[in-house]
Amino acid sequence: MSRFTVHDLAATIDARAETGGEASYTRKLLDKGAEHCAKKLGEEAVETVIAAIENDRDHLIAESADLVFHLLVLLKSRSVKLEDVEAALEKRTSMSGLEEKASRKRD
Repeated sequence: MSRFTVHDLAATIDARAETGGEASYTRKLLDKGAEHCAKKLGEEAVETVIAAIENDRDHLIAESADLVFHLLVLLKSRSVKLEDVEAALEKRTSMSGLEEKASRKRD
């Protein structure tokens, strides 16, 4: 069995963004703009939290999949590549999480 990755999902989102047409949920989300995509991500985040609190493993897995999908769509809507996020994560691995968090600029 081949292993489906987040990169595979990002590539599918890219393809559907280009040729999805009216039958594509991805294309419909993108057509509504980044603000709508952000709202959908927020809704999925809340649903993921609820599934975790309820301790429902299958529901948590399903909601997590929705959350990752909507995050990638939001990134696409703002022209942010998955590789950009991976690079940011890679930088953070050079120090402990507490050190990294403390080093961030404060507003």
